[in-house]
Amino acid sequence: MVSFRREKKRERMQETSVPPEAQESGSAPATNAVGEIRVTDRRRINLDSEEGQAGESAGVEEPSLKPTYVEQLEAEKREAEQKVLDVQARFEQLRAALQRETDETRQRLSRSADERARQKQAEFISALLPVADNLQRAIEAGAGGSTLEAVLDGVRGTLSSFESALASAGVEPLASIGAEFDPELHEAVDTIEVEPERDNTVTAEYSRGYKMGERLLRPARVQVGRASQAKAEKVSE
Repeated sequence: MVSFRREKKRERMQETSVPPEAQESGSAPATNAVGEIRVTDRRRINLDSEEGQAGESAGVEEPSLKPTYVEQLEAEKREAEQKVLDVQARFEQLRAALQRETDETRQRLSRSADERARQKQAEFISALLPVADNLQRAIEAGAGGSTLEAVLDGVRGTLSSFESALASAGVEPLASIGAEFDPELHEAVDTIEVEPERDNTVTAEYSRGYKMGERLLRPARVQVGRASQAKAEKVSE
């Protein structure tokens, strides 16, 4: 009977003894209400506490140290900068579109101007064709033994056709003989002595001058009358 009690006592002591792992880890045993021993791992408690604190610190956003009006000003600045970028992009688009339209208009006007110039050239050449016809007829009349008067009529007709072609192109001859000498319109080739009242007047024309509108194509080559100094003094007396 005594041995049986000792055996029971030894078994109870073994059940309530603390395991070696708990003793090495430094955990403290705890006893529940019925007398059972519960082992608490302090290392696990510390780890869980540290992880919880780290998670809480990571989940909580740090408060901004800037005043509210500063944040508002920065937001307005970003908005203004974005608007400037949008306006600049729109301006670049409009400028590119305007440049394309300008280039197209310039090309269209250039083609139109070239076409008008070719049309004017064609009209002028067409007006000169009768001149060539009259010259051909004058040559045939002279070669066929026609009279001098017939040849002269052919030449006069040729000159008339040529002057008509020049007039259709806006070219006008300059009236020179009897007009006062004008160095802007006339080129003096020589002079001749004349009466004082005809001094500085055109007395002969060697080649006709022409103008187109207000533009002088070429001056007339003329002879200019000059009164002698003696006659001029006698008239003045």
